[in-house]
Amino acid sequence: MNIGDLYQSADWKKEKHVPVIELPEKVYPDQTIHVTVSVGKEIPHPNTTEHHIEWVELYFQPDGARFPFQVGRAEFRAHGASVEGPNTSSVYTEPVALFAFKTGISGYLMASAYCNIHGLWSSSTRIDVSGSR
Repeated sequence: MNIGDLYQSADWKKEKHVPVIELPEKVYPDQTIHVTVSVGKEIPHPNTTEHHIEWVELYFQPDGARFPFQVGRAEFRAHGASVEGPNTSSVYTEPVALFAFKTGISGYLMASAYCNIHGLWSSSTRIDVSGSR
């Protein structure tokens, strides 16, 4: 078995588990790029003790590079549980993360997310670095 076989993907406007990658329309060489990865953008994902997103990761595969770079990982720990039991806390983390990085090369951003019930999900988008500002 290959781990890639475990990842699911779909249109994020119709499936609440798909990580959504948002980035600026224009990206310039060596400028800090702010990328937001969220789960449940169009259709909210439940965020309960029983059903929640545990983490998201963001990778960047520059054109011509052999391997991708892990830009970052965000873990979501508050899902309503407390010492009194499931869904007894008032603290629920939303599965949204901001990543910032620089590059001078175009390539692909790839995001993955893990739902404690529905497993691994992924999405990707092209990032084009333009010449000058």
